[in-house]
This record gives sequence, structure tokens and C-alpha cells, in this order.
Amino acid sequence: MQIPSRFTIAVHILACISYFDGQYKLTSDFIAGSVGVNPVIIRKTIQQLKNAQLIEVKRGEGGAKISKPLEDISLLDVYEAVEPTGDKNLFSFHDSPNPNCPVGKNIHETLNSKLDEVQLEMKKNLFKYKISDIVSEIKLSAGVK
Repeated sequence: MQIPSRFTIAVHILACISYFDGQYKLTSDFIAGSVGVNPVIIRKTIQQLKNAQLIEVKRGEGGAKISKPLEDISLLDVYEAVEPTGDKNLFSFHDSPNPNCPVGKNIHETLNSKLDEVQLEMKKNLFKYKISDIVSEIKLSAGVK
């Protein structure tokens, strides 16, 4: 299982917006240059972040701003903005295990609670890390105070 790159791209976008705020016009083309993807992907992800009220975008002149303090944006907020799971499970089951097999008949019931626990723990861990942590570490690595 691999979480799609939309999540890490969204974190990269937020870090870019914070890091370069006031220094550059933060357009999708500028951010795409940092992320290394097509600007169309950046625009789609920016729209998801905007819909989640994590950023504001000025129409016409371009540029994005983070809409709340970085300490108030968790990695879980970002994950849920671009990978909305709602009530869906992170793990998906194969559709038709053999009901005549003792393993096939019982695999869903046996494994579901364990996978639900793993998903809950992942969400707890994503919640404890904030975008401010990410930006601070990037600045430290870049030698910026």
C-alpha cells in the first residue's frame, strides 16, 4: 500500500508558500518549479487546500497565502484535504473471498478491527505533526533563521 503523492505534494506546497511568503509571487508555476511537477497538478492541489480552508488564493493577480497559523495545521488536516477518506477505510479488501473456505469466510471479520486500529494510529500520528514543524526543519536545514 502506498499513499498517493498528492499528500506530500500538498505538504510541499504549504511549506513553499510559508517559506517564500513575501519574497516571490507564489503562483502555480513558481511552486511547480520547487515541487518538480506540472503546474496543473499544483493548481488542482491548491484548489483542494483552498476548499479545506487551509490557504487563500487571490484571483487574477495570482499568489497564495496560508489562511491560519502553521501551528494550527496538522499533517492530518492536509491529508484529509487531498485524500478525503470520510468513513472509508484506508485499506480495501478483495471483494469475493471464498465463503466455503474457513479462511475466506472469516478473513474480513478477523482483519477489520486490526486494520481499523492501524488507520486510527496513522491519523493520530499525522495529527501530532504540524506544518510549522515541517517549515522549521526546512529552514534549519537551509540555514535560515
